[in-house]
Amino acid sequence: MMTPDGMWRWWDASQKWSQYNRPGPAIDPRPGLPPRCIIEPMFTSGCDRPEPWQLESLCAELRRLADRSAAEGPWRSGGFAALARHGVLAGFVPEDCGGTAAGEPALIEMLGALAECCLTTALALTQWASAVRIIAAGPSAVRAAHLPALARGDSLTTVGISQLTTSRQHAAAPALVATATDGGWRLDGVCPWVTGADAVDTIVTGAATADGGRMFFIVPTDARGLVVEPPLEMLALSGSRTSAVHLRGVRAADAIPPGEGGPRTGGLAT
Repeated sequence: MMTPDGMWRWWDASQKWSQYNRPGPAIDPRPGLPPRCIIEPMFTSGCDRPEPWQLESLCAELRRLADRSAAEGPWRSGGFAALARHGVLAGFVPEDCGGTAAGEPALIEMLGALAECCLTTALALTQWASAVRIIAAGPSAVRAAHLPALARGDSLTTVGISQLTTSRQHAAAPALVATATDGGWRLDGVCPWVTGADAVDTIVTGAATADGGRMFFIVPTDARGLVVEPPLEMLALSGSRTSAVHLRGVRAADAIPPGEGGPRTGGLAT
């Protein structure tokens, strides 16, 4: 015979199961504009793992979207809208900028679960998270201008810094050059590999400066002089919509100094 405490636990579990597995609202395929209905935070302050019911519900939703995400990318399929609604994006953002600042173990557990149900979405999320890490290392004004909207999913970003780390390192001249002007910074060159370049609102990139240093920049994808090549057809994960991005006299929206050793763009989660 079930005890009163056991009966309560059963009822509570059944209510949560019903809540998190009922059909969700229609998802607007426009990237970055999810319905205004964050169900419940995936991460809470001080937690060392994602909320189990939230994670299970999100994974079920991403499985339903997986085929479309693999073909069109999670920005168009509604995958990123689902991440925003379930509080995943907020977990990567500091609390003073509208996020929930999840710890690394919680992020790793969450990303592992997402990769099992949709590897394309998990890959795209790591690139979004890398961009957020760079912004979070920037000046307070830059953080305040970008991070709250990113945490909510109101805008989407990605990272394009392979020209500083792995790509075209053999070339005699830098692939992307930043020139200081009276009004800020002008960017000229190419970012060879940018995930979701044709589906996001901004790209966080890095360029060489005239003094031999490096700077990081936030660039709107609708900026004059920015051209996104068609996404590459790859052997796998073509849904990541990875493209080369050309910049010809593009004005950066914001600059982020590299700081001591440069911003941490990745981590165990990536």
